[in-house]
Amino acid sequence: MIEVQPITIEGIGFTAITVKLPKTNFMAVTGADGYIMCGALDVALLNEKLKDRGILAGRAVGVRTIDQLLAAPLESVTLAAEEKGVKKGTIGKDAMLLLHGITPDE
Repeated sequence: MIEVQPITIEGIGFTAITVKLPKTNFMAVTGADGYIMCGALDVALLNEKLKDRGILAGRAVGVRTIDQLLAAPLESVTLAAEEKGVKKGTIGKDAMLLLHGITPDE
């Protein structure tokens, strides 16, 4: 089953996508400029083979729900995301705001 739902983070709209697969879930939160995903995201591929695209993305591992993805520290981020201020360890919801040029509330 595929679930797509709008979510709001500090008044900004994003889209949450969950694909329920056997024994696992594939999850992403996306906006106009970038996204975060579950452990299925291959950050090394984005940084090496697709570097010229400047993809703004981050990956959290060990998450099973969208809420967990938004609350988890990112395990890895793309080089382009680092340029926007997203670092390894940034919480998912804060990363989404930073990827879209918004400084999260402290």
